[in-house]
Amino acid sequence: MANSYTHTYIQFIFTVKGRNNFLHPIHKVKLHNFMKSMVERRDSILIAINNTQDHLHMLVRLTPTYSISRFMQEIKSVSSKFINGKRWISGKFEWQRGYGAFSYSKSQVKNVVRYIENQAIHHQKISFKDEYRQFLAIFDVEYDEKYIFEFYE
Repeated sequence: MANSYTHTYIQFIFTVKGRNNFLHPIHKVKLHNFMKSMVERRDSILIAINNTQDHLHMLVRLTPTYSISRFMQEIKSVSSKFINGKRWISGKFEWQRGYGAFSYSKSQVKNVVRYIENQAIHHQKISFKDEYRQFLAIFDVEYDEKYIFEFYE
């Protein structure tokens, strides 16, 4: 797009269907490299990525040619096919429907990167369920309980 200049920073949070612990640490580097290549193929920049066994965070500088919903639909679809093709789990891997997408200013990027990098430490203190609800509260997102991630106790 001629004469269009943007810096749109979005933190995406999405989880494995059923919150299953399918994102095994031995596959982390391969998964992150694949996700990076997918983001770059969509003319965007992956700034930070990290995951636990049941969910993933990534900070992306999103190109204006992609809507957030189209970007996430493609990322989740292609990465599911990648994971299934690698046969990292027995059965079918799927991401849960829905996602979180939270925008940041450039001045906040370093803090968000640090937050994403420290997921393992962070989740020793807080559950994903509580973390996600904190994001919704901080960003003043109104939601219906039946439409947020399915949480299994």
